[in-house]
Amino acid sequence: MEGTNAPLQAPTYGNLVTILSIDGGGIRGIIPGTILSFLESELQKLDGEDARIADYFDVISGTSTGGLVTAMLACPNEKNRPMFAAKDIKDFYLNECPIIFPQRNFKLFRSAFKMIKALSGPKYDGKYLHRLVKEKLGHTKLNQTLTNVVIPTYDITKLQPTIFSSFQVKKNPSLNALLSDICISTSAAPTYLPAHFFETTEEKTGTVTKYNLIDGGVAANNPTLVAIGEVTNAIIKGNKDFFPIKPMDYGRFLVISLGTGSPEAEEKCNAHEVAKWGVLGWLTAKGCTPLVDVFTHASADMVDLHLSSLFKALHSQNNYLRIQDSTLNKKTASVDVATKENLDDLVKVGEALLKKAVSREIFDFGTFEPCKKETNEEALSRFAKLLSQERRLREVQSPHPIAANSEL
Repeated sequence: MEGTNAPLQAPTYGNLVTILSIDGGGIRGIIPGTILSFLESELQKLDGEDARIADYFDVISGTSTGGLVTAMLACPNEKNRPMFAAKDIKDFYLNECPIIFPQRNFKLFRSAFKMIKALSGPKYDGKYLHRLVKEKLGHTKLNQTLTNVVIPTYDITKLQPTIFSSFQVKKNPSLNALLSDICISTSAAPTYLPAHFFETTEEKTGTVTKYNLIDGGVAANNPTLVAIGEVTNAIIKGNKDFFPIKPMDYGRFLVISLGTGSPEAEEKCNAHEVAKWGVLGWLTAKGCTPLVDVFTHASADMVDLHLSSLFKALHSQNNYLRIQDSTLNKKTASVDVATKENLDDLVKVGEALLKKAVSREIFDFGTFEPCKKETNEEALSRFAKLLSQERRLREVQSPHPIAANSEL
């Protein structure tokens, strides 16, 4: 395995199903980017400097900014290896976010400007983001990723989620969209960026499918449960890659779920303040959490609550790792304050989060409390060993071994 760039063998030849999930959160994608950089470095210590995140996970799932990170990790370059190493994600955000989310300097008229923008259209036109994503991801389509990906969006015409899934695209070619269109769609947060329209054309039939999409965070800001559901459906439908795993064998799932942070208690709203809000208040609340952030934080927390209980019930809580920070201040909790100072602070949040104890959210109090005698850094090192062992086991047990120097 030293220095390997061979693809991951199917779960049927191993003991586990490995899943990585990344929340939405705009510029706060720097936080999981920092964590992924550490995880990849631990994998490289075990398997060589060519090791990449996509070499170890059966599924990578991401919503909004997490969808963009997912594409960066799973999109092939000209050598059929991941386009980005995990360590490159941080610099991508530091360099590009100030252009994607240009900051207004005229403080005197800032509140009035926010109100006008909230009434007249999205806060940002998204043109630079669209151009950048198309340039980086090129003509790569969903069926060409280096591992299975699951990226939620929301169809504003049908009023239902559209899940771009490697598992579904095999039987539903209309989902085989450009990764760039998928990423632009899943990051089109209401009030921040414009909705995205595109079409796909099936090669065999010529059938055209139209998509009118907005941010996947509307459906699943924490896409971990969506990813698990896609694997479960694949097993139910007899996907040979998972035989003989059963649909309810969640004890065999190894899951890393990365949040993008949430405000600490004193930074959140109170009923007296919120009771006075109208439409503009919910959309542009100064120093508090607007509507979009409210429902994305809520949906992410509910997924964590469900999965924590599920893995605990199966006595496999050591196979589920949720890394989330609940101590962000007003600026670091924003999705678009892309000043150099704030972006640097978000890097520090990610680095500090690695040193914190593994925690679970206590919903009655809205806080996170330590639940293990290990830090997130130690937990990731443990998971890296499990991922490396699982990869080696599959390679040994597969009747069709792939040469270590083969290309995907």
